[in-house]
Amino acid sequence: MLTAGNFSAFHKIHQDEMWHFYDGDPIVIHVITPEGKYYNQLVGRNIANGELPQFVVEGGSWFASEVVEGGDYSFVGCTVAPGFDFKNFVLASRRQLIEFFPSHQEVIKRLTRV
Repeated sequence: MLTAGNFSAFHKIHQDEMWHFYDGDPIVIHVITPEGKYYNQLVGRNIANGELPQFVVEGGSWFASEVVEGGDYSFVGCTVAPGFDFKNFVLASRRQLIEFFPSHQEVIKRLTRV
């Protein structure tokens, strides 16, 4: 569960990660592909508004998430396949990620901790 004002900082894993929406407000998942393309996806129930109830982040992509602006909380779950192992988890360094993807520095600064 994520609450307003909190976020899941940019990180990556080797495996694909499927996000599932359960309750609350939509969540925004921010993705930077290994090639440097940025996009975001709303995950929620309102299909007509472009939200998806499930969304897959491809393995090797950097991604972060946050509750949609004006929302209170998002209750979501994740499925990783093949199985998740913390040795494959990399938390982004703000400096290093900006060096790799300078055109995305605004979102990187906002959604990294160090």
